[in-house]
Amino acid sequence: VLLDQGLYDGIQRVFFGNNLKFWLQKVLFLDALSYLSYGRLSLPLERYFQIDIDDIFVGVAESRLLVNDVQALLNFQTELRKNVPGFTYQLGFSGKFIYSGTNLESEGDRMLLKLADNFSWFPHMWSHMQAHWFSNASKLCEYMDINRQFALRHSLNTSSNYAVAPHHAGVYPVHQQLYHCWRKVWNITSTSSEEYPNLRPDHRRKGFIYRNIMVIPRQTCSLFTHTMVLDMYPGGKEVLLESIDGGSLFQSFLYNQVNVFMTHQSNYGNDRLGLFTFDRAMKFLYKWTNLRLVYEPPEVLGKRYFNLYPEEVEPVWSNPCLNRRHLEIWSEEKNCSSFPKFVVVGPQKTGTTALYWFLNMHPHVKSNLPSPTTFEEVQFFSGPNYFKGIDWYMSFFPTPENNTVLFEKSATYFDQKVVPKRLKTLLPSKHIVVILIDPALRAYSWYQHMRSHHDAFALKYSFYETITAHRGVDPDGLISLQRRCLDPGFYANHLENWLDFIQPQFIIIVDGDMLKTDPAAAMFQLQKSLGFTEIYQYNKILKFDERKGFFCQVQPKGKSKCLGQSKGRKYPEMEDESWKYLTKYYEEANLKLFKLLERLKKPIPEWLKKKSKS
Repeated sequence: VLLDQGLYDGIQRVFFGNNLKFWLQKVLFLDALSYLSYGRLSLPLERYFQIDIDDIFVGVAESRLLVNDVQALLNFQTELRKNVPGFTYQLGFSGKFIYSGTNLESEGDRMLLKLADNFSWFPHMWSHMQAHWFSNASKLCEYMDINRQFALRHSLNTSSNYAVAPHHAGVYPVHQQLYHCWRKVWNITSTSSEEYPNLRPDHRRKGFIYRNIMVIPRQTCSLFTHTMVLDMYPGGKEVLLESIDGGSLFQSFLYNQVNVFMTHQSNYGNDRLGLFTFDRAMKFLYKWTNLRLVYEPPEVLGKRYFNLYPEEVEPVWSNPCLNRRHLEIWSEEKNCSSFPKFVVVGPQKTGTTALYWFLNMHPHVKSNLPSPTTFEEVQFFSGPNYFKGIDWYMSFFPTPENNTVLFEKSATYFDQKVVPKRLKTLLPSKHIVVILIDPALRAYSWYQHMRSHHDAFALKYSFYETITAHRGVDPDGLISLQRRCLDPGFYANHLENWLDFIQPQFIIIVDGDMLKTDPAAAMFQLQKSLGFTEIYQYNKILKFDERKGFFCQVQPKGKSKCLGQSKGRKYPEMEDESWKYLTKYYEEANLKLFKLLERLKKPIPEWLKKKSKS
């Protein structure tokens, strides 16, 4: 590795004569980034870490801790505190399995209890059962409480408010009952998991917060329940040594500011590989780097993690059925067929309710169930409902029959920046349906909608005053109304946001004018785009109602069923000055939309074709 000081051209460079496979090159690469950026591209030297020992009482006979193993564990903790003040092992327990080894191993268990105050303890489950096996929260809480009573009887210090679920079941994918009982029985504030968003690759593991419980990523350290003897290490002891001496364990310390390491009871008996591994790892770390190891209790560590990575606070839900490991720790009572096959995303005031109504007429199509607060819209991906989790979302969809297609309609989705990523992650390869009308008409319809809901600013200010208001001058409430009128109409900008996550073939454009004036034709095109094998003939069940002014469903005996009074509301036509203003205002945006749809080979609505020619 050579430094060019830049004496010739004033540009400093660092040259690497080889790739970064060798561990020391990686250390030097980080230093080079820091040096050349004057510290702007660098991590602090502190590395916060925690070592969990799972299943401290779990293990078959002849594999458990003896008295001298327990003493060695305490001695190593004491020695470690010389360089890492306050370091304390976290011991995970399932109380049912205490004294289930040989007589000598039972003495080891007694020694653990005798020295219990020297460690911090956290609960698994009483008999190591997995949380997703319990659908009834009360029964799960009762089961958890057995382990709590065990901790009370033996005066185990569980004040860290930390827990780890057996096999990480219920943490992610989320099992709501687990989080509920953790808070109720143990007052848990933090946990760790290796499953979010996926087990592999491990450097992409992240954290999230759910129901006020911090979930931080957990790391492995090349030690597992079956790795007890160095000479019998899978692949040979060189594999473990390579991990420690510059390999994956070393790099966990190098790249991650926070590490929670998972080890097991069996790693501290026999050859005591747990002690060997971290003793060697820390000596290697201190020899080759200036990193400083710091210990903090689990709750403090969790808060530090999310201070360092605030962008991870909000979870992003994925589809459990697309991950074998996730499916294994997900309740059998849950069914991925309850997820919708397509989603009508808006925008608002373009005819989404009419489309929702038309789709529900199809004998093989079913919508989400109505919400008590947002009516026909679930509004899951765009607001606080998202943090209720996918169990809540799935409760809005019936279990479909074999030939039934489920869909959701939430018009709030289209112009919300967070929605495309969330929807793509949970519902990959599912279609979204977008209805486009003239953005000027959409803006005016939203304004009239707000007047009908007695919005104070819509009642006080005319439409022209609203759309021409000046930010920083006019009242905030008026500016907020203006933004909801105007911003969704920049269709191309919002579609580009969707295209960052959704492939073009999964985006379906519906001409909003056609949906209003010739819904049968619009529905025919939509069914073809969605790949329906059975095309429903809407021209046989839709009839224009002269009195209502829009199409209604033909009922037996010639009667008509129409949308409610709030739909198809009559209001004065837009004034000319507003038309002229909005025509100019959206001129560039409409041209951008035309070019975008043309490039994507999407059907161009008639209203947009006319504007492109004018």
